[in-house]
Amino acid sequence: MNKIDDINIEIQHMQQQMQNYLKMHWRLFLAEGILFIFLGLCAIVIPQLFTVAVVVFLGWLLLFGGIVHVSRALMVANMPGFGWWLFIGILQVIVGYLFITRPVAGALTLTMLITVFFALEGAAKISLAFMMRPLPNWGFMLFSGITALAFALIVWISWSESVHWLLGLFFGINMVFMGWTLVKISLHHKEQ
Repeated sequence: MNKIDDINIEIQHMQQQMQNYLKMHWRLFLAEGILFIFLGLCAIVIPQLFTVAVVVFLGWLLLFGGIVHVSRALMVANMPGFGWWLFIGILQVIVGYLFITRPVAGALTLTMLITVFFALEGAAKISLAFMMRPLPNWGFMLFSGITALAFALIVWISWSESVHWLLGLFFGINMVFMGWTLVKISLHHKEQ
């Protein structure tokens, strides 16, 4: 066997492990998906109120979501892709903490921070999606990652004109996509 065959065998083994974990823990992924959808809808409802109070609120949403993400990742620590799941959760915790503790720094600074968050989260989700490929519904994770990268680009381009409403809207949409992805993946693995 050559190195390419070894890599393909390793990828297939990792995909089988991923599928086994998703089957065993589908309820956990379903609950997390529903939570992300709920938190995302909360953020969409108040995008035009991008004030210090909203920045703090968004910080709590991120912090709580990140804690849930990290907790779930630690519960299944030997799952393939663990590092990426943990990275996404830690990233959410860090950004949430910064939103809560430094709201006076201003909406423009926080807009740049959330743009970096979307870019890093998008890259992590895309990497995770390719780890999950060709498992069923892996494309939803890829779509969620591409969406996060697109949000980062749009915010970067128009951040000074639309800072007061765009971030809340994009943040909410991003969380809904992540939640929907987890719900679809979990329900597929429930049926198996």
